[in-house]
Amino acid sequence: MGLSDGAVQHTNEWEYNGCVVPLDLYYDIETQTWFKINEDGTVTMGLTDVGQVRAGRLLHARIKEPGKYIKKGKPVASLESGKWAGPINAVIEGEVVERNEKVLEQPDIINYDPYGEGWVAKLKPSNLERDLKDLVTGQKAVEEMKKYIDEWDIVCMRCT
Repeated sequence: MGLSDGAVQHTNEWEYNGCVVPLDLYYDIETQTWFKINEDGTVTMGLTDVGQVRAGRLLHARIKEPGKYIKKGKPVASLESGKWAGPINAVIEGEVVERNEKVLEQPDIINYDPYGEGWVAKLKPSNLERDLKDLVTGQKAVEEMKKYIDEWDIVCMRCT
């Protein structure tokens, strides 16, 4: 991927059509969710930059409470905007150990900072090795995300 296709490569993230893709995260392209493996073995998850753009300004959020076990493919949270409502499913199965209270109070924080303050939940995975096989990271994530962005004609813009 060169600069000729409109992509910009920074040291730890890739940008295309204004959409940012941190290279150190794992992604489920179909659901536009990201996953970060933390040092303590937990996994933080959230909605991608592309996902928040497709959803629109988020108005409501519900996130499962800590202690709740989430089976693979089942919702960890549900989000709602003026034009969309839907689940954020667990591609990584496990127990919710923390939910982002800021997102419950101000859901549109996901629109402003999807990879930072806008994380959704932290899970204690039950079978991380198995579940990571269903996700993409690094260069593979860049290729898949670019295809998705082109297919849906997405341009990311964020208010700061």
